[in-house]
Amino acid sequence: QLQLVESGGGLVQPGGSLRLSCAASGSTLDYHAIAWFRQAPGKEREEVSCISSTGGSTKYSDSVKGRFTISRDNAKNTIYLQMNSLKPEDTAVYFCAGSDYPICLSIMDYWGNGTLVTISS
Repeated sequence: QLQLVESGGGLVQPGGSLRLSCAASGSTLDYHAIAWFRQAPGKEREEVSCISSTGGSTKYSDSVKGRFTISRDNAKNTIYLQMNSLKPEDTAVYFCAGSDYPICLSIMDYWGNGTLVTISS
């Protein structure tokens, strides 16, 4: 059973950067695609980015493409989301989610509890 814990959220000014981490335990990440989702107040949850089990394939939503970068270090059992050029509309709770599939199919089986990212001056 994969357990996921997010960290790295906080308050940042527009234009700033943050790096979120997702630490996994209970199972190796080697066979799991991992995605980052976010949910802003009053809005539906949105898939932001996903990375395949090997890291060979990634995908991004149009809203973050070119600004966010997903990466993984399977040796450390950790996934990262580097967020640059942050905008107020990036404000949300960010969730890490794991899939039992090795490729990004948006079928998630495990969820973390989320970390809050607030972009404000």
